[in-house]
Amino acid sequence: MNVPFWAWAAFAAVVLVMLTIDLLAHRGAHVIKFKEAAIWSGVWVGVSLIFAVVLALTLGGDAAVDFTTAWLLEKSLSVDNLFVFALIFGYFQVPRAYQHRVLFYGVIGALVFRGIFLALGVAIVSKFAAILFVFGAILMYSAWKLMKDADDTVDPGKSFAVRLLRKFVPIGEEYHGTKFFIKEAGKRVATPLLAVVVAIEAADLVFAVDSVPAVLAVSDEAFIVYTSNAFAILGLRALYFLLSGMLEKFHYLGKALAFILAFIGIKLFLQAGHKVISSSIPEIPSLVSLAVIVVALTAAIVFSLVKPKPEEDGAEVLAADGVGSLESDSPGSDNNGSGTAGQVSVNKVADEPTK
Repeated sequence: MNVPFWAWAAFAAVVLVMLTIDLLAHRGAHVIKFKEAAIWSGVWVGVSLIFAVVLALTLGGDAAVDFTTAWLLEKSLSVDNLFVFALIFGYFQVPRAYQHRVLFYGVIGALVFRGIFLALGVAIVSKFAAILFVFGAILMYSAWKLMKDADDTVDPGKSFAVRLLRKFVPIGEEYHGTKFFIKEAGKRVATPLLAVVVAIEAADLVFAVDSVPAVLAVSDEAFIVYTSNAFAILGLRALYFLLSGMLEKFHYLGKALAFILAFIGIKLFLQAGHKVISSSIPEIPSLVSLAVIVVALTAAIVFSLVKPKPEEDGAEVLAADGVGSLESDSPGSDNNGSGTAGQVSVNKVADEPTK
């Protein structure tokens, strides 16, 4: 595919304009309610679909199908990210009013790191097509873990990135609005908010292990894989606030994601065989992949609603205080969703001994 420079320039302009609008719309720290999250989710989905239409008109229908498939695939895989975001917010007791700002910086970092990983992936695949076998094996293993409900317990406070940060920067006990650094007794000290952003970025790097090979199964064109990932990531914040408190209701999504990962893994094996072993080995078209992803996600949502998960005490991780409910705060609480007047103690970060 011959992607002209203006296509990259137009994409960059759209992203910059949308990020600026998003930042201006949320320049004041406030709790993101369901209605606002729904509007922004619609905006990001609409922009992504318009971009797909532009691709169809300028670069052809195949490019549009590949983009849409990769975008929807990344969107579905990002559901796992949402659970981890909720866990991190709950661990660090992040007031709901600050969560959007944290995710905003998380998105910026994700755009940079995903770009690096995808560029490396495209370069490696173009030189060594056999690596697709390895990528396929990674996805099959991830699918097996999801299907078996393997317990990969995440402890945000003990993540390597957070421990490394703590070695170089002293972290205070209280949030100070959306500031990352403050001065205490003449010394520069990080607020817990910086640790939260670092934990979010570290989590995204882990998820890239699955998402990068998966999107490379759809296309090895740098423009398609990066733009699809970027639009999926840009809409992740709104999706989090839209689904916050409801993810546990869609309990079949994990099985659907396992099926999708396994399917994409098989697609990678066939692609590798077609390129490395024999051109007679068939490949799975992107349009078929798109249909499979849509059907799998739709079935998971429908079955989850038809057959709800039995209620369990404390089962809904997103319903934790300061993380889950998107309804207005109870009377007497302030607008940061924490019940304090702007400073929130989070001893889990500061009190943990440095290792």
